[in-house]
Amino acid sequence: MANSNLIITLGKVIIAAAWADGEISTDEVNSLKDLLFHLPDLNARQWAELDMYIDYPVGPAERARLVDDLQNRISSERDRQLAIGALEEVVGADGAITDSEKQVLNEIKTAIANADVGVVNALSRLIKGPVSRRSEAARNAPNREKYMAHFMNNKVYFDVRRRLDMGETEINLPEAQLRKLSMAGGLMGQVARSDKTVTDEELSTIVALLQQDWAVDKDQAAFVASIAVADTTEQIDRYRTAREFVDVCTHDELAAFVAMLFHIAAADGMVTRDEIEEIRNISRSLLLSHEQFIEAKLTVPRDQRAD
Repeated sequence: MANSNLIITLGKVIIAAAWADGEISTDEVNSLKDLLFHLPDLNARQWAELDMYIDYPVGPAERARLVDDLQNRISSERDRQLAIGALEEVVGADGAITDSEKQVLNEIKTAIANADVGVVNALSRLIKGPVSRRSEAARNAPNREKYMAHFMNNKVYFDVRRRLDMGETEINLPEAQLRKLSMAGGLMGQVARSDKTVTDEELSTIVALLQQDWAVDKDQAAFVASIAVADTTEQIDRYRTAREFVDVCTHDELAAFVAMLFHIAAADGMVTRDEIEEIRNISRSLLLSHEQFIEAKLTVPRDQRAD
């Protein structure tokens, strides 16, 4: 288990670095949140602290205090490696670290060892690339002008909203609840597709669960479920979906939701290893503990699970 105090302090220093020139656009704030959300072993309370912290500029005095705090947190080579590993996870979250970013990472390794204020300048240069790539991905999402101000790159919500606008059906939910419904459907669809086949039983279970927890009838739930498991929504933006879902659900709701995912996987009689791993990844993305993941898994009888 990571040193959580060290990780959250590192997260704050990264935020301070992002604010080093005194200005961050709304797109950059959202992209930085996506990246920081994947710091290892954050719990919901710690994420809420970072989420709040990122929205306000960090001045020179506070930056110096944060660097000093980081220095105090790094008391061993293991701590130093933990901080570097967490930073690499954030920078490489989009799957690409450029040669110039690797060069800056090497500078930061030295700066973290000494924990001097120079680490902020190096982090500022380093974080610009990943934030820019995340922002560019968001800008290129379809129909951004109409929908991205509400929910960025949730393909399930995008398709639901578009088809509702075309009059294919009516769902009388507040917009925030519709987005939450779409996020749930998208994550459910990820599990159903994880073993490459969506069975009729899995689809029916998704429909039943959407009816159970949202104020929609069977036809409306089937409408959302069909979009959620469609090939066109296969690659939902996990960074943004997980982060936004955490923001609109209670911790108990998230734990109950992961149990629902196991029941979707078990609907055809067996939870496969691929499905278990998919749910494990989703559970981790929703900031749930390993113990909560195991508790959800045990809601499915042993003879219906691959492990």
